Amino acid sequence: MGYGLIIGLIIEVALIAHCLRTGRNALWIVVIVLLPPLGWLAYAIVELLPGLFGGAGTTRAWGGMRRALDPGADLRRYETEMQRSGDVASRQHYADALIAHGRAEEAIAVYRQALTGLYESDPNLLWGLARAQFAAGAAGAARATLETVRAQNPQFPSPEAHLLYARALEADGDSTRALQEYAAVMRSFAGAEAPLRYAQLLRATGQISEAQRVLKELLDNARIAPRYYRRMQRQWLVMAEHELSALS
Repeated sequence: MGYGLIIGLIIEVALIAHCLRTGRNALWIVVIVLLPPLGWLAYAIVELLPGLFGGAGTTRAWGGMRRALDPGADLRRYETEMQRSGDVASRQHYADALIAHGRAEEAIAVYRQALTGLYESDPNLLWGLARAQFAAGAAGAARATLETVRAQNPQFPSPEAHLLYARALEADGDSTRALQEYAAVMRSFAGAEAPLRYAQLLRATGQISEAQRVLKELLDNARIAPRYYRRMQRQWLVMAEHELSALS
């Protein structure tokens, strides 16, 4: 056996051992074995190099590449952490990841497991449960959960939870109260989503001139806002432009 083959075998075994020891996606083993040396290089770039460079920008870049090549990596990692520790924080991280992966029903069960004992009224866990319920199509349940948050934790500072409450009211068919909540949350919500959704419901309930006013104000304020704001809110601002154009 030549030196090249021996070195290749050593690299392959080392990469497979690293993959198994660190709980990486088992598909990497197939890539490493069947696609040398490109498979080795891909594994090194996605799984090994990020740990060698600690800068925030570098970490985000590697993280984006890793998620693109292995979108389930974070979910598996959080599941493993939950199984190892079983604490509330690990359950919350896993449930959040389940929502992000479209598995809201499973997230509901994990949140309910965490909402016990000292954490029975924890506002962050209840907020997560409401998000999971809404994502699962249970707007009424999400509304009830958020009302529990308000009753038990009146100082809970979450404009995002307030916006979700307005959306739950709208999805539950209570347009009158939803409009009131949208109007209220706009005063504290930093992004463009709240006024856009408010304008959309105004249009749906026949209040065209008020919808136009809200959209014009949103877009006028965005034009003089810092560039980073327009970049971060681009999705909602583009939708607002389309809404306003349709109403003109």
